[in-house]
Amino acid sequence: MRSLDLRVGKRLLWVGTAAYPLQNITRVYTFTLTPRRKDATMLFLKRAALTLTVAFGLTILGALSAIGNQSLAGGILTFTWLGAIGALVFSLVEMFSVVGAPPQYVLAVETSGPSIAMVTSSDPRQLDQLVAPIVQAIENPEAEFQVKVEQLFVNPKNYHFGDNVNMYGGSGNVGVGHS
Repeated sequence: MRSLDLRVGKRLLWVGTAAYPLQNITRVYTFTLTPRRKDATMLFLKRAALTLTVAFGLTILGALSAIGNQSLAGGILTFTWLGAIGALVFSLVEMFSVVGAPPQYVLAVETSGPSIAMVTSSDPRQLDQLVAPIVQAIENPEAEFQVKVEQLFVNPKNYHFGDNVNMYGGSGNVGVGHS
């Protein structure tokens, strides 16, 4: 994380060097961004199962080729298990980078387009208190303010941003199904 300015002036919201026209802001809110720990664990288990299946399959092939050429079989087995161990270590490190990631309390600013700005602070109350001034700035063109916040660098695939809702058809749609 690094510190940056969040300021409002002349009908623009500046988050660091990115400018968002206030009239294009559709939603300002705070929430807790949680890591996808379950998904990361399941992905690791799938990768481990696939890696070990391939390694055991190649071990069997190596054992069968040992009948004809002993040194070739030893090379295949060494290469197979070094590759399997490397893949498992890589998968394990990737899983722990997600599992060990802390939840982040963020202020999100969404626009009418695909843009979203997310900032965080070590003090969640600061973020909660920023929602009202930003909304007031949207309603009041003369409003100006500036505060220091922290910029959040996350890999979006590692965090759960909320429910994805895809709705097809028009009538009788109620609730959100969770799978």
